Amino acid sequence: MQVFDMIINGQPVKAGGTFDVINPATGQAFAQVQAGNATHVDAAVAAARAAFPAWSRTSDKHRQDLLHALGVALEEDMPALMELVTKESGKPLGGLNGIGSGMEVGGAIAWTHVTADLELPVEVIQDNDEARIEVHRKPLGVVASITPWNWPLMIAIWHVIPALRAGNTVVMKPSGLTPTATLRFAELANRILPPGVLNIVTGESGVGSAIAKHPDINKIVFTGSTPTGKNIMQNAAGNLKRLTLELGGNDAGIVLPDVDPKVVAPKLFGVGFHNNGQTCACLKRLYVHDSIYEEVVTELARIARHTVVGDGLAEGTQLGPVQNRAQLDFVNELVEDARANGARILSGGKARAGNGYFYEPTVIADAKDGMRVVDEEQFGPVLPVIRYSDIDEVIARANANENGLGGSIWSKDRAKAAALALQLECGTAWVNEHGAIQPDAPFGGVKQSGLGVEFGRYGLEEYTSIQTLKVMKS
Repeated sequence: MQVFDMIINGQPVKAGGTFDVINPATGQAFAQVQAGNATHVDAAVAAARAAFPAWSRTSDKHRQDLLHALGVALEEDMPALMELVTKESGKPLGGLNGIGSGMEVGGAIAWTHVTADLELPVEVIQDNDEARIEVHRKPLGVVASITPWNWPLMIAIWHVIPALRAGNTVVMKPSGLTPTATLRFAELANRILPPGVLNIVTGESGVGSAIAKHPDINKIVFTGSTPTGKNIMQNAAGNLKRLTLELGGNDAGIVLPDVDPKVVAPKLFGVGFHNNGQTCACLKRLYVHDSIYEEVVTELARIARHTVVGDGLAEGTQLGPVQNRAQLDFVNELVEDARANGARILSGGKARAGNGYFYEPTVIADAKDGMRVVDEEQFGPVLPVIRYSDIDEVIARANANENGLGGSIWSKDRAKAAALALQLECGTAWVNEHGAIQPDAPFGGVKQSGLGVEFGRYGLEEYTSIQTLKVMKS
């Protein structure tokens, strides 16, 4: 069994013990990881703090070159990284519509290169005979990254690369459920970056709490649940840490009556079920007009019944297992609540017997607002479909949820759909698509779905402070 070490100040570090990493397709351990603690967090922060002055003074061009070299190293290590991602998260190598561990590692590579090329030029506010006023973007210091289990490597890249590009140093804490690919990334990075620039500490709640409270950390970027995000926010108040929080999503999609059910259903299924629905910006509440409702739910259920579920390492697998036992139990709980409250389970509706955490792709008809499976983020292979007849009413229903990450409108009339999409209370709205993101367009939530944005220039700015320079000329 492979054993992974933490990396602090460029060196592998062992703790007093280890913990197992479980393959959700088998329910068995496949790796062991060091069980770090607050002492290791202190050491990692001290290393990052010591490395910050030199790294922040490194030229933009040199930092860019090193990050591009890291992108190349990820590409060269892609097969091994894909296998680790599949074993720890359960997502297939290929996956539904090509969204699997290959896409995750490929996306991590692309995000690394695109982010490395981002620029934050000096902005000139005034330049006349009286004075020149410039706005400079300066790195914050030590940035801490806390990542979830659903896209472990990709989200680590989203956090770390812009932090490094802006001139910060980093301390990472991956999810204890999925730390191995991120540890491998940190190992590759430390072959390229100066010691102390990127450190990684593994462990559970004690490590996260130590990071949130640490007085020498200047910013935390966190992706995960809203309750945990609120807890981090409270603990970060001690030294007014900057925060970027990408939190829960319960995204609504609204299908207008002008679409062809057989054409739109495969697209809806793909955006609702990829990665087993374990994506913050998956479609999780589907509102369909009365006139086409039965056709749409029937087609969605047909697709679900023909979807190949199995071990992500097996050829042809489209959906893997739910990542962990607790999440599997939660998904089952929501489906049983819907069943008890009169919903129709058109496909799936149960966990598979045997090893692993497999749940059959489940389409729920006659779901209603107020049911737990609609109001709560299920984060699993389950899609509740809700009827509507009035567009203004359904926009209001979609907006009534406390989350506001993403939303979508589906229609042949793109102009009408775009106007409706702008009425959705969410950070990103799509037309005839859902969840598609890219490294040059900002992404983030409103309401209870988070603070700040990631990606592109807007995301890079979040890793900096503004300094205004005024030079008098007379």
